[in-house]
Amino acid sequence: MKKIMLMGRTGSGKTTLAQTINQLSKDYKKTQTMEYYNNILDTPGEYIENVRFYNALITASFDCDVIGLVQDCTDDRCIFPPNFAYVFNKPTIGIITKIDMNDKTIDWVQACLYEAGVDKIFCVSAFDGTGIEEIKKFLDNIE
Repeated sequence: MKKIMLMGRTGSGKTTLAQTINQLSKDYKKTQTMEYYNNILDTPGEYIENVRFYNALITASFDCDVIGLVQDCTDDRCIFPPNFAYVFNKPTIGIITKIDMNDKTIDWVQACLYEAGVDKIFCVSAFDGTGIEEIKKFLDNIE
């Protein structure tokens, strides 16, 4: 499995997604610093919420093969600036989380992520497992 860095707003589901992909028990805790779950780098939400931390995200991305922009579909605020993905010069995917809670905003969230520059989008639910296998296959097969 290739290394992926997850970034998104606080509470968007990055840690839960990392735990689900790695078949770990779901223990919610506030991510205080960058943490690896096997080949998944989980970043604190504050790193994308505060522009002054963008340099930390850019630096950490050098160790990863793929960038994952995580947007919670229950959140009506897009955190990612237009063309944000191009800063990393790596394949970038969008991950829409919590689709089991609200499927009415998925089109809006997809538009937000495509405007941010993602190449591909996955819709997932850590609660019922929707989309998890697709992300695993993608990470196993990416060049």
